[in-house]
Amino acid sequence: MSPSNEVVEDSSCCSSFSGNNGGIHGDCCVVCFGDCDGKECRRSYPHTCSSFAPGLGVVSLNNSEKLWRVLTASTKGFAIGAGIKGGLAVFSILAKLRRRSLRSARKVELFTNSEAITMAFNETLRYGFFLGTFAGTFVSVDEIVAALGGHRRTAKWRALLAGLIAGPSMLLTGPNTQHTSLAIYILMRAAVLASRCGIKSKRFGRICRPLAWKHGDIFLMCLSSSQILCSYILKQDSLPPSYKSFLNTHGGKDIAILQGVKDIASGMPFTNLETIEKCYSTMGINVKLDPEMKIPCSIIHGNQSCGAHFFTFLFQAYKRALPVYLPVYLIPALIVHRQGLLKRPYTILGKSLLGTARSSLFLSTYCSSAWAWTCLLFRIFKKCNIPMVALGTFPTGLALAIEKKSRRIELSLYCLARAIESFFTCMIDVGYLPQLKNLKRVDVVIFSLSTSIIMHCYAQEREVFRSKYLNVLDWVFGVPPPPCETPRCKDS
Repeated sequence: MSPSNEVVEDSSCCSSFSGNNGGIHGDCCVVCFGDCDGKECRRSYPHTCSSFAPGLGVVSLNNSEKLWRVLTASTKGFAIGAGIKGGLAVFSILAKLRRRSLRSARKVELFTNSEAITMAFNETLRYGFFLGTFAGTFVSVDEIVAALGGHRRTAKWRALLAGLIAGPSMLLTGPNTQHTSLAIYILMRAAVLASRCGIKSKRFGRICRPLAWKHGDIFLMCLSSSQILCSYILKQDSLPPSYKSFLNTHGGKDIAILQGVKDIASGMPFTNLETIEKCYSTMGINVKLDPEMKIPCSIIHGNQSCGAHFFTFLFQAYKRALPVYLPVYLIPALIVHRQGLLKRPYTILGKSLLGTARSSLFLSTYCSSAWAWTCLLFRIFKKCNIPMVALGTFPTGLALAIEKKSRRIELSLYCLARAIESFFTCMIDVGYLPQLKNLKRVDVVIFSLSTSIIMHCYAQEREVFRSKYLNVLDWVFGVPPPPCETPRCKDS
């Protein structure tokens, strides 16, 4: 974060005051580097590298203190990775057990549950080691480069290099496990931070100004929805297995129904109308489908009208969405607001439950409106084809307006990452980009480049981060020194 100059009444260019940030205690110093007239000095913050004592100059930490910083960052990184992945795995297993408890118990299901628990435990450890190694590697490289090249001389590029070297820690999640979606999402986050830096800069501010459009997040969501939902209906193989499973669950339609919509949109003859009719009969609905139909409304919602189907689906989708967002809000509340949770638990938990209800309404409205918009468009134009599906799923992203502003960019970037991955997969499958098939572990390359940008912004442009992310990063890595200033101050 670029520090602002402050006028200091005392003629001495070094004074101290106590500070606390992110659980790291230390003295903060006002330091003059000889580029002021004795009145203007720059203020530093609680730091995490070497220390500065008034009148003594820079005091380097000994090796044991540096090693302790590495171990602390690694442990905290492991705790975050294992906590998030483990929490999501627990809720996922509980949801599966609840669904299976509604069915008749079978021995094979007990074996499947045991496998699911073992897999969840292994995944939890892998993600814990991944983030723990990333944090430890970053801090290690940061300390080594600072010791060899000097803190002030390497301040502008040290975090960039450390983030780049720490990136391949992603391989610890599994040597054959591709994380393209995660890598693209982190790339989107890096692009947002870079654009914020560009907006506030004098050189690129005018060029980057359009990126600050107020409703840009909703537009990105609409754009992403068009690709994602088209792939959900027409080409599910272009989506990651976990995300495909998520869409099939919350899309609320049997695979046979999706195949029927795909056939009519692609101009192909129907191949499974009898299967669709049997699917509805198992739900107690008697449907007779016309092989000569022009629009698939009867395939999508049987004998219901389009409007009645929207409200029925909305209620069902809301019940499916609640278990998804409970861990999304409760787990970060335990990590980010760990201190405030002890002082005002009812306030924080109340906000978490309110956020869960609001986000569940967003997801249920998103899924419901996807079918409503496509049905409306099919009825207006009296036809169904691939462009109509793409056009009909575009306004689905308007449901993002239900979410609070701070979460909109998060959701739009997440969906944009999925959409980009799906788009390029489709391009590869049709033969437009065959050379991309030969690239191995491109996700690690993308992730490493992205983390180098993010960590550079963290060290040099801290104001472009939201406070909640900054608090977590400070807790793990410690507060970095402002640009061109002395390293962290040592406790007096």
